[in-house]
Amino acid sequence: MTDAAPRLAALAETLLGAPLPVRIRAWDGSEAGPPSGPTLVLANRRALRRMLWRPGELGLARAWVAGDLTVEGDLFALLDRVAGLLWERKPAAVADAPPGDRRSGPGKLATLRPLLPRLPDGPARAAGLLRDPEARAAVRDLIALARPWPAPAPPPEEAPRRGGPTHSRSRDRQAISHHYDVGNEFYEKVLGPSMVYSCAYWSPGSTLEEAQRDKLDLVCRKLGLEPGQRLLDVGCGWGSMALHAAREYGVHVTGVTLSREQAVYARKRAAEEGLADRIDIRIQDYRDVKDGPYDAISSIGMAEHVGADRYREYARTLHALLVPGGRLLNHQIARPPEPDEAAYRVDPFIDAYVFPDGELSPVGTTVGELERAGFEVRDVEALREHYGLTLRAWVARLEEHWEVAVRLTSPGRARVWLLYMAASALGFEHGRLGVNQVLAVKPGTAGQSGLPLRLRTWGA
Repeated sequence: MTDAAPRLAALAETLLGAPLPVRIRAWDGSEAGPPSGPTLVLANRRALRRMLWRPGELGLARAWVAGDLTVEGDLFALLDRVAGLLWERKPAAVADAPPGDRRSGPGKLATLRPLLPRLPDGPARAAGLLRDPEARAAVRDLIALARPWPAPAPPPEEAPRRGGPTHSRSRDRQAISHHYDVGNEFYEKVLGPSMVYSCAYWSPGSTLEEAQRDKLDLVCRKLGLEPGQRLLDVGCGWGSMALHAAREYGVHVTGVTLSREQAVYARKRAAEEGLADRIDIRIQDYRDVKDGPYDAISSIGMAEHVGADRYREYARTLHALLVPGGRLLNHQIARPPEPDEAAYRVDPFIDAYVFPDGELSPVGTTVGELERAGFEVRDVEALREHYGLTLRAWVARLEEHWEVAVRLTSPGRARVWLLYMAASALGFEHGRLGVNQVLAVKPGTAGQSGLPLRLRTWGA
């Protein structure tokens, strides 16, 4: 029989509480769903098994990374159509929807999620515990289609289990290595010549390279850099900020990273540009920097790795490393606040495949922690739309160099980055994610900030 896709479409409507928004093709060649638009392809029954053993975002991600689940057509369009059904949490607009409201997200599937991790017999026993008879019947039908034993092993690209306290020095090194030590050649293909792995600053008609240069210059101008000053670049990446600040503003830069591959690459770039006497790249935890004071500190796309338990320590450490009147530019991804929820959040897919132990918080939480550490926050600029443009440019580069990227890493790793960047682009475009530059000052004698009465227009 070739009826897997129609059965799946009917079951999806029962479990998700809404019609299937995309076309699907099953391993038996059958198809169902809307006739136009992108198609979700289940290459084998293992795709279903992964979703049954880990319902929700992580199960789908594992199927995608392993190649059990693929997409024909526009990946952005498919992700946009399914996002509202597959969020691990309901959007704020439907947070107060009554039980059973078809707009309220993952529907009956949500009742299955908390059962599976605790049940040694897996989906079959979980189905028996469901109270809703429709959900119970649907899950049993899915089990019959999937034949779900044993549970599929996670793809090798998934981060290994991490021991020790969260955000200890050793665990942070493991997390950074998992994400950044993928190979510098791979990142060159995705990021382009700038080798900047954070949100660019776009103007109409900008290229990716121009927009990244403008972002680095924006940071330097906000920090008020002058020749001879000392700049600490926390999480310096492949050295792009250090190079720009030393070359264009004449400062002496100390860059710290936990990635060996990044450090080697950044040192090589500094030597090739004749700036090695003004740039010191270290493999060092920011908590171990002891040679302050610095006139300014840039932290671009690094604070997401710090975590809830360590953020106050992060803020106090940077505060102590600055001279009175010194400036901090903290460039950090944020998420919108939600009622009755902890300030920080770990995303299952991102934690497992992209940024292990990464945590996002609302910008208000970040500002509050910086102020508690003694900083005076003087300027906050939201760059949300800029990150959507940046991610789409990275996706285009990855797709352009797909065969090379796969050869440099693995098919699964390339799929991780494609899904992560495409989904993140939509997150920024639709306001589910944000990114902000927070300019803060360590007050000087008698509270002096050293800033002019009127700040110039940063983007000028």
